Amino acid sequence: MTLQSKEAATFIQEKLNIEPTVGLILGSGLGVLAEEIENPVIIPYQEIPHFPESTVSGHKGQLVAGQLQGRQVLAMQGRFHYYEGYDMKQVTFPVRVMKEIGIETLFVTNAAGGINKEFEPGNLMVITDHINNMGDNPLMGSNDEELGPRFPDMSEAYDRALIQHAEQSADRLGMQVKKGVYVGNTGPAYETGAEIRMLRILGGDAVGMSTVPEVTAANHAGIRVLGISCISNMAAGILDQPLTHDEVIETTARVREDFLGFVKDLLKTLPA
Repeated sequence: MTLQSKEAATFIQEKLNIEPTVGLILGSGLGVLAEEIENPVIIPYQEIPHFPESTVSGHKGQLVAGQLQGRQVLAMQGRFHYYEGYDMKQVTFPVRVMKEIGIETLFVTNAAGGINKEFEPGNLMVITDHINNMGDNPLMGSNDEELGPRFPDMSEAYDRALIQHAEQSADRLGMQVKKGVYVGNTGPAYETGAEIRMLRILGGDAVGMSTVPEVTAANHAGIRVLGISCISNMAAGILDQPLTHDEVIETTARVREDFLGFVKDLLKTLPA
């Protein structure tokens, strides 16, 4: 894995004229942020050695590097999911590559179902912690000390200073941004009503099918993380209606300006 991530990183760096330090993983319907990047260098995933390919609607499947709000960034316009048939090491491979390239701070975004009954579709939620309900972990197997420690600390999986920075940014913009715990499930089926009631008892505020593996790998690699969920729908059993991926895409499109404004302000005022 170390050799593969070095080969992928070298391939990407040879195409770039910048040295990005901020990584962006853009979830379902949120890849529009990459279109704001100035002087973009676009690299389709299928061209990158050892990279998987994104198969989900709403995920373009390409890296976009350039300047955004004065920061040199590397954005994933679409991610990989466990439910696509990839193993955890494949899902988190881009995080390993980002570390090789020099990424120090990672913004992870996703579309998620609202478990907290005080949430509404269209809310943005800053992730304060997560629950790994996937039954797997990207760090399973022998550990490579070059990548990170055998037993990484996860007590501050989401950087407290970045969470505070997000709160200040929301106040500055006059936005009402929620905070909460993200639950990572495998998918691809949406949860049952009984499962959502269970997750609420366990302390979950939002649920999705991503993020947890990438954040685990980033912590292992010493990358600080800020997580943002777009509450795209209320989870099963809260509203008397079926759940669809179309609703996810429609909601993220509706809150596009809020999402763009929030992340751009976060980058513009990002502390060192």
